[in-house]
Amino acid sequence: MVDLLYIAALIAAVAFAVLVIFLARTLTAVRRTMNNVADTLEGVEKQMEGLTLETTALLNKTNKLAEDVGEKSQKLNTLVDGVKGIGDSVQHFNHSIKSLSNGLTQSTKDPSDPAVQAIKWGQVAINLWKKAKKEEAKSS
Repeated sequence: MVDLLYIAALIAAVAFAVLVIFLARTLTAVRRTMNNVADTLEGVEKQMEGLTLETTALLNKTNKLAEDVGEKSQKLNTLVDGVKGIGDSVQHFNHSIKSLSNGLTQSTKDPSDPAVQAIKWGQVAINLWKKAKKEEAKSS
């Protein structure tokens, strides 16, 4: 029976040794995997730093561009206001010409107006002068 006890202890010792060997191999593989994960995370961290710098630079450029667009938009608004002022002036000028034209039309309808009579007498004088010229040309 003592022999059986020794055999059982020997089997338990061998089983424990096998267990320790397999656990050591497994832990070594886990350590290699963890080292690889640590290296990968280190690379990701460095890439994130570069990405953060590039993102910050891009954000600064975007802000400058937005400010530039705002300034140019204000200048364009000034130009549009100027063009509107020119349009208003042209419209006022057209209105003035229309009023003058309407006034002249009204005054030509009224034959007692001195301006209308002067135009008519001027036309008569021009016709007489043309007639005199024709007669001179015929007699020469």
